[in-house]
Amino acid sequence: MLIKPFAALRPAPDRAASLASVPYDVVDTAEARALAAGNPDSFLHVSRPEIDLPDTVDIYDDAVYAQGARAFAELQARGVLLREAEERIYVYRQIMGTHSQTGVVACCHIDDYARDVIRKHEKTRQDKEDDRTRHCLELNANSGPVFLTYRTREDLDARVAQAQQATPLYDFTAADGVRHTVWRAEDDPAAWVEAFHHVPLAYVADGHHRAAAAFRAGKQRREAHPGHTGHEEYNWFLAVLFPADQLRILPYNRCVADLNGLTPDAFLERVRTLFRTEPTDGAEPAGPREIRMFLNGAWHRLTWEAVDADPVGRLDVSVLQNRLLGPVLGIDDPRTNTRIAFVGGIRGTGELVQRVTSGQDAVAFSMFPVTVQQMMDIADAGQIMPPKSTWFEPKLRSGLLVHTLD
Repeated sequence: MLIKPFAALRPAPDRAASLASVPYDVVDTAEARALAAGNPDSFLHVSRPEIDLPDTVDIYDDAVYAQGARAFAELQARGVLLREAEERIYVYRQIMGTHSQTGVVACCHIDDYARDVIRKHEKTRQDKEDDRTRHCLELNANSGPVFLTYRTREDLDARVAQAQQATPLYDFTAADGVRHTVWRAEDDPAAWVEAFHHVPLAYVADGHHRAAAAFRAGKQRREAHPGHTGHEEYNWFLAVLFPADQLRILPYNRCVADLNGLTPDAFLERVRTLFRTEPTDGAEPAGPREIRMFLNGAWHRLTWEAVDADPVGRLDVSVLQNRLLGPVLGIDDPRTNTRIAFVGGIRGTGELVQRVTSGQDAVAFSMFPVTVQQMMDIADAGQIMPPKSTWFEPKLRSGLLVHTLD
């Protein structure tokens, strides 16, 4: 892997907690507006700039990107965001309940993205790519980091542990209870660059659209500067790299609005022909090859024998889609079908019960989470995971460290 240190724009020490924001893509406009209300420092004014414009303005309007650039410039002018004096590597730890993960904050190269040294497991949407590419170019910055993972290495673990012996730049607990701590690595950045030269591959865990946008923005800058060398700042994008053994994936559950014309009893009979089915009191699967289904006020346990298929076909979400959601419930394409909804595991299974008992949905499926190893196996095979297969928690905060493209 190619990585490099960077001269970060970062908050003044007393502004980190008020500036750091959730990623742009985990909230809608109304939620972002509510989170930033009364807080002019919030980085959501940069990452979701439509919150400062009238509701009538389309989120892809020229005015939105111009507003984001103004908000970014204003944070710098007011001294909320300050420029680091020299290029450094950083270490970023998150603690959520009993779970802790610590990553290396550095810049990765768009050529590694292009030549699949940085591997992907999701499809991206053109409209979202276009939006973040333009946002990146208008700001001249990566406003949020890409969440990458790599197979664990003891030498990097030791280097990260050593960096944490220093006094942190920031250490605060956000409103959602997640503690965020950032250190500046005080040793020679060249040693970090050399250490990552021995990491053969990295994987996009979260932030596929940010990664694609950073690549496209860098490519556009290259085309505008035919004499480029490949070392210019626009060739690099902001990332946090975590060892795989520290990451936690939560389930991504499914709800379907109706039973495709079947009564609950008839639907349950169909399910029994496809899975071993038994009533249960528990809402969460105990392991892989098990799904919990909430139907007509009761939970059911669905199990099956191992599937002889490729890494994608073996996933629980694939088995559910291929056996039941598609052929029985008529969910032909889960990416576009409006009758299916996806509920992140952070919301808990109580959300599934509420949606079904309220009549919002007819049936819900509680999934066992995929593993990081499964995700990497699929990326290594050059395949794409089904939509909404992984939910990583905790989420990276935007604004703590910002990379500019020149």
